Amino acid sequence: MKFLIVNADDFGYGAAINRGIVEAIDHGLVSSVGLMVNTPGTQEAVALAKARPRVSVGLHVNFTNEAQRLLEFDDPPLCRAALREQFQRFCDLLGRKPSHLDSHQHVHRRRPCAPSFVELAAEHAIPLRDRPPVVFKGGFYGQWEYGVSEPGRVSYEALERILRNELTRGVYELACHPGYFDPGADYVYHRDREDELRTLTDPRSRRLLDELGVRAISYQELPEAVRALADAG
Repeated sequence: MKFLIVNADDFGYGAAINRGIVEAIDHGLVSSVGLMVNTPGTQEAVALAKARPRVSVGLHVNFTNEAQRLLEFDDPPLCRAALREQFQRFCDLLGRKPSHLDSHQHVHRRRPCAPSFVELAAEHAIPLRDRPPVVFKGGFYGQWEYGVSEPGRVSYEALERILRNELTRGVYELACHPGYFDPGADYVYHRDREDELRTLTDPRSRRLLDELGVRAISYQELPEAVRALADAG
């Protein structure tokens, strides 16, 4: 029994990224998104999410934008305060708590930051990336060397290898970053987003899930999936 959440990070980063993510929701595999609450496309992303109530919306904590530090997040008290500020901002924008919690450029993995994220997730009983019961899969990414694009790593064939070889039994999250190129933006991970979008909306990708017996779910459906796994023994 295999369940897969396909989560698009960076929702709200900008209009072109929002457009790509929505296309991957409406015509592809994306079932959940991570919303940034302090970026130019935030308000648009909130409206797009509200028009798609079946999509799970989590908080994609943003302390870095690209490589720029927006605060000294390796200071635990500063990290904790900024995290809770973004959490409250999310709740104010959406009128509810996030369905899950993760972070831009994985700052939640850093030793000074991790306790604040674990504490907040436990306090509100929301899933935190890299923690059970969901197994994180981050291999679908087109730049494993900074600034060097490798489209083959986000091709249909790359996705097939991940789904066929790395999913056994349980609940998995596949992180993705679909979007459209924006000539007015200066993202490091940029045209790569269009490569991801093509794969995520490729009709073969949906058929592959069926072939492999993988059930696509969102974070909203996680409790049901966990119960089904427990009942199956």
